[in-house]
Amino acid sequence: MQRRKFIKNAAAASTVFSIVPSFVMGKNHVAPSDTLYMGAFGVGGRGAGVIRGLNDTGKVKFVTLCDVDDRRAASTYEQYPDAKRYKDYRKVYDKHLKDIDAIMVATPDHMHASIALPFMRAKKHAYVEKPLTHNINEARLMTKVAQEHGIVTQMGNQGASSDGSREAKEWIDSGIIGKVYKVDCWTNRPVWPQGVPAPTEKQRVPKGLDWDLWLGVAAQRDYNAAYLPFKWRGFWDFGTGALGDMGCHIMETPFSVLGLGYPTEAEASCTTNWVGDFVEADYSESCPASSIVRLKFNTEQHGDIALNWYDGGLMPDLPDELADGETIGDGGGGSVFYGTKGILVTDTYSRNARLLPSKNMDMFKAPAPYLKRIDGDVEGHQRNFVEGCLNGSETSSDFKKSGPLTEAVLMGNLAIKAFQYKKLKEGKKLGDWDPFDYPGRRKILWDGANMKVTNWDMANEWVKGKYRKGWELK
Repeated sequence: MQRRKFIKNAAAASTVFSIVPSFVMGKNHVAPSDTLYMGAFGVGGRGAGVIRGLNDTGKVKFVTLCDVDDRRAASTYEQYPDAKRYKDYRKVYDKHLKDIDAIMVATPDHMHASIALPFMRAKKHAYVEKPLTHNINEARLMTKVAQEHGIVTQMGNQGASSDGSREAKEWIDSGIIGKVYKVDCWTNRPVWPQGVPAPTEKQRVPKGLDWDLWLGVAAQRDYNAAYLPFKWRGFWDFGTGALGDMGCHIMETPFSVLGLGYPTEAEASCTTNWVGDFVEADYSESCPASSIVRLKFNTEQHGDIALNWYDGGLMPDLPDELADGETIGDGGGGSVFYGTKGILVTDTYSRNARLLPSKNMDMFKAPAPYLKRIDGDVEGHQRNFVEGCLNGSETSSDFKKSGPLTEAVLMGNLAIKAFQYKKLKEGKKLGDWDPFDYPGRRKILWDGANMKVTNWDMANEWVKGKYRKGWELK
């Protein structure tokens, strides 16, 4: 099917029949509406794990499985032999729209919105891996479409279903650390190459991989193993770097606990690469090897809050209240909340909330839990989505919440891109000493309501992203 025709059909899809969940038809309704019929996109790697979680609920049947790479998808295909197999998501839309209730998308970041939006407009519930989208405009659009069509949604940041996130909120809401004014977040990512040159060698496309479909919305280029199967995360055209990979996990706790919303400004600093003595590299297609991002938010309850992000081995300052030999977070990262009365620390995925100094835990009586817990903690994140689809219950990370969270994460990436952006000075050439100007190394001021950078118009080019001809987002 031609893409123009596909997009036209997708826009009109709200009238297409869909299997009705039991909560719509009344409590006496039984199967088949108590089974969630799903189409899955990106079914190898992380997608295979999500599919297992959905299948383990005992309430999901996979109608279609779609992946551009037969090798990565092979084990999943074997486990679900009755599901129809496709490489092109548009064929699933053409042939099976009436057969499915919901979709799961776990492709590389750059394809999330393009795959999910047509199905969402056809009122199909959507589970989409983190980060929700590749750019800020896509996140805003996904949030809007989900609300307009009243569908159940969930972003795949499983910590949002953890007890830890809820416990941290209950503690902070109790006033134990006072008003929060700063949060430091960090990750051990990237655990793939970043700060590297884009490959230039043309290599043979492996058997079973449709390279054109894998590229999707991204600009045409030759296949190279430097991108696959996981290393695409380090290239801006496909991934969102360390911050995009883990920000929607680690920043979820401060976002939920503090009601952060849109940031008001963003600023970054990143590692500089060198390719010779006094010769600076230009690896602008790759995310930096390490970065620090400073975001500012204004909240109703706590006032102004600074959120600082560290990755690539960089770490925040250790609190003075930390005893000798104690650590903050865990091996994967964590968060430190600084309040006017004390400090609270969490691990990656919001686990293990605790106070500093640690002796305060001996006399601390935690408030009685009042936020609803999710059965199975983080393992229940997929179950939480399935139950939402079947009975209308609230999900932990619906797009109304995870869309703005993703925007905040991607605003940090916009600041990183601004820091990286360089122009040759007049009369200079590559290889000269000090050849570049860096006009983006500034505080980026953000008008969240209008989705616009207000003090450097160049940065607005990154808000919406670019799409290959014939693959434009509608």
